[in-house]
Amino acid sequence: MEEVDKILIHALKQVGTEVPEEINSVKQFSSELIVEAVVRCIRVIDPGLSSTLATSLPPGMSARFRVGMSLAQACQDIGYKGELGYQTFLYSSEPEIRSLLMFLVEKLPRESAETSDQPTGKSVVLERTIAAAIKAHLAVPWLPPKCRLPLNCETQRQGVMHSFHVQPLSLTNCTKGSSKRHTKGSPPTHGQPVQGVTYFPLKACLSVCVCVQQELPPVAKTIPTNHQSEGDVQLGQQEELAYLQQQFQQLCSEVDHLAVLDELKQRELRNSEKEEKIQVKKKTIDLLPDADNNLLKLQALVEASAKRVVNLASQWEKHRAPLVDEYRRLKDICSSKDSSKKLSEIKSLHEKIRVSTEEAKKKEDAYKQLVTELENLPQDASRSAYTQRILEIVSNIKKQKEEITKILSDTKELQKEINNLTGKLDRTFAVTDELVFKDAKKDETVRKSYKYLAALHENCNQLIQTIEDTGTILREIRDLEEQIETENGNKTVANLERILEDYKAIRQENASLAAKVREG
Repeated sequence: MEEVDKILIHALKQVGTEVPEEINSVKQFSSELIVEAVVRCIRVIDPGLSSTLATSLPPGMSARFRVGMSLAQACQDIGYKGELGYQTFLYSSEPEIRSLLMFLVEKLPRESAETSDQPTGKSVVLERTIAAAIKAHLAVPWLPPKCRLPLNCETQRQGVMHSFHVQPLSLTNCTKGSSKRHTKGSPPTHGQPVQGVTYFPLKACLSVCVCVQQELPPVAKTIPTNHQSEGDVQLGQQEELAYLQQQFQQLCSEVDHLAVLDELKQRELRNSEKEEKIQVKKKTIDLLPDADNNLLKLQALVEASAKRVVNLASQWEKHRAPLVDEYRRLKDICSSKDSSKKLSEIKSLHEKIRVSTEEAKKKEDAYKQLVTELENLPQDASRSAYTQRILEIVSNIKKQKEEITKILSDTKELQKEINNLTGKLDRTFAVTDELVFKDAKKDETVRKSYKYLAALHENCNQLIQTIEDTGTILREIRDLEEQIETENGNKTVANLERILEDYKAIRQENASLAAKVREG
């Protein structure tokens, strides 16, 4: 069990349990350490169950009992089939705790298990916790402050939040008389439109932003240094100001040109629509002077169209009749039993093909995932050592089975030999008894030997019975010794002493509560 305990302690350290270095087996676990290990394993297996579980025992006995019952219920909810109660955690026995910890370690998710060559301790656990918190915050998508729900506000909180303001693009100095022209294309705002501000379409604004981004010179060149004189600085600023004014005027002219082009396009669209309407009206007006002849021509066209429609309908009927017959014939075939069976078989085959493709995709994904996990696993010596140790244990178990089988076969052979000798002895005694009894009627010496023979046979039977009773007693002694060892391993005496101490503590708590009730 030493190897099993080492593996369990290593796994418990991986999930964050603070196991002291001097503890090397489950037998040395205290109640506090058992509770902490179980709670941390449950937190990794199912975080929803561990929301109300604490990693330490409270001082009060009634609270300890409640913690033990809640832990037992949580373990049963996870799927533990053994018997559990508060006594498992407060008055623990080594076999029960070992089986419970083995179950919890087996239930741990594989992705949360770390490799055995990585260091363990408080610092490593703290680093993993910080990394997990950072990863969780990075996984949350960023949202603007105005679009965040209360939950997002908690997860995306910053020290200082500045609201995002939208300002319209205004050029008041370079656009003379163009405000009226562009008011129609201005975007809607939340408040009233500002006077003296000219609004432009979205294309013009984007082109202005691109031009400003491409043509503005770097401003950092105008920052004066300690070696420049004030005159040079003023001269550079004047030159930069003139250049910026020139660029600004060019941008204003480009914006005006773009606005004019936009308006011209809209006018061209409206003119094209009006021209189409004018052409229609012009054709109708041209037909008015000779209205009678035009009406006759239109009637002739309508009659010709009607005749053409009737001719097409007759042709369609000629083609439609054989198609309808073919449709009915196929429908009758489909409604027959054979066709229905074949159709059901085809549907079942299609369903099987679909299920098989889905299973193949799932298995392929699982195969890829397992291959990536295998590639990510480190090829360290500890894994090979564990594998070698497991193989040695398996070989030892095989040897023990062979020895047990050999002992059982020897025992069966001895039992057969004993049975044969017993039967032979009984038959020999019966024959001897008969012969001696015949002669005992005639001779006094033979009569005495007959008595000695009967006494010898009875004493041998008693001796055999005594040996059998001795073997039975020895087996019972061995069973009792094993039970004593088991009880010693369960720490029965220590648990009884702890139960008595807890009972006294509960009585003291009850007495103090009763005193408080009387005082109240």
